[in-house]
Amino acid sequence: MNGTMNQTEGQYRDGYETAWNGGNTYNITPHNVTTGFQSPFSPVMDMAISGITIISLFITMVSLGCTMEISKIKAHILKPKGVAIAVVAQFGIMPLTAFSLAKIFQLGAIEAVTVLICGCCPGGNLSNIFALALKGDMNLSIVMTTCSTVLALGMMPLLLFLYCHGFNNLENAVPYTGITIALIMTLVPCAIGIAINHRVPQYSQIIIKVGLSILLIATVAIGVMSGISIGGTVRVLLSPQLMAVAALMPLTGYLLGYLMSTIFKVNHQCRRTISMETGCQNIQLCSTILKVAFPPEVIGPLYLFPLIYILFQGGEALLFIILFRCYQSF
Repeated sequence: MNGTMNQTEGQYRDGYETAWNGGNTYNITPHNVTTGFQSPFSPVMDMAISGITIISLFITMVSLGCTMEISKIKAHILKPKGVAIAVVAQFGIMPLTAFSLAKIFQLGAIEAVTVLICGCCPGGNLSNIFALALKGDMNLSIVMTTCSTVLALGMMPLLLFLYCHGFNNLENAVPYTGITIALIMTLVPCAIGIAINHRVPQYSQIIIKVGLSILLIATVAIGVMSGISIGGTVRVLLSPQLMAVAALMPLTGYLLGYLMSTIFKVNHQCRRTISMETGCQNIQLCSTILKVAFPPEVIGPLYLFPLIYILFQGGEALLFIILFRCYQSF
């Protein structure tokens, strides 16, 4: 059994090397893949996983839009200190952390791109829940998530372009067009959610609850379907290096986000909010980009890396919440 799993994992590794190192250059696009590596996904299963991923992202972004109020967004834009600090933290700390960890753990090309995409993603709506549990500034949390989502349209491709130059021959490895299209697709449902909250706010809470439920169900469905498809090759995903990166990235974001907000002397409520917003990434967006923008024979099981990341992201946030509540109690 172990021999079979090792052989399968070796085939994946060989496939990655062939796909990413052919001709000693990295030039992988959906229309330019030269590899003998066989994708583990059948066409039907691949389409099903991609469809579920896109639909769940759409519903999640509509739910996120339903948490946003135009009046509160305007108020924070007029007094932008907290938002400015948060945006710098989001697009400064997390991409640099991803880049540094990829270098420290000497990740391969496809693993490095996966981690960089995760690190360059905007904030997700889980940060709003964590900020609420930490008694943070909810208005700031929601505005931060909104601003990072909008700014990601320009910042994410730019940051990926800059950081990919830090790796040998990785400049042309990222499908910028696919990522930009995915980001535009997130803004449309988000705008729909904002319109719903503005026009018919009585339905917002229902949509938010339904959206979170669908996200949970979709995550489980994608995990099960992918587990059936990739089988033993999940060991590629669970390598010590990737597990360490998934654990250290959100923790570093939480700590440096709090430290940065402390340096700029914002109040304690805002510090806790900025900390959560910095460490929490939009995992659903990251999964969608990895699954849709890259061909399956290139990304393999690594599009599931965000699911590993979210376990550590949520677990570490929960630990901070417990410590904060204990501190308040005593």
